[in-house]
Amino acid sequence: MQGPGRGRGRGRGLGGGYGYGPGGECVCPNCGYREPHQVGTPCYSKKCPKCGAPMTRA
Repeated sequence: MQGPGRGRGRGRGLGGGYGYGPGGECVCPNCGYREPHQVGTPCYSKKCPKCGAPMTRA
């Protein structure tokens, strides 16, 4: 039996980057480079122009 809060699946807001809205920035977790987020282009699909690491959403 499972206790409270131990159900299957992911709760709301834990989608790993979904629901941030149109604003915000893409940030390189490696060197800290930042650039504005562009609607329709996920940050994780962009490479940092300084070091080549995948960008993340901030």
